[in-house]
Amino acid sequence: MPLKVTKFSITDHLKTPGKQIAYIEAALDEDDPSFIAVAIGDVAKARGISQFARDTGLSREVIYKSFRPGGNPTLETVNKALKVLGLKLSLAKAA
Repeated sequence: MPLKVTKFSITDHLKTPGKQIAYIEAALDEDDPSFIAVAIGDVAKARGISQFARDTGLSREVIYKSFRPGGNPTLETVNKALKVLGLKLSLAKAA
């Protein structure tokens, strides 16, 4: 009997604000700026790019370009995206 597989999409698992925040926090733990940008992009897709753009005040184009693999969002862009999620950037002493 052949194995049945379905395509995995992270956005299917990011439907609630709590799950979205947990996903961003996990991405931050990876200490990889590209991974963090992609995670924010995944949350934007889960919320709907148009709605995320309205909430952040960023254009859809900026969201697509910044929060993708290889994207390089500015600190201002990241800050606007995180603010919509109820998060903010802060500093902590490295372990």
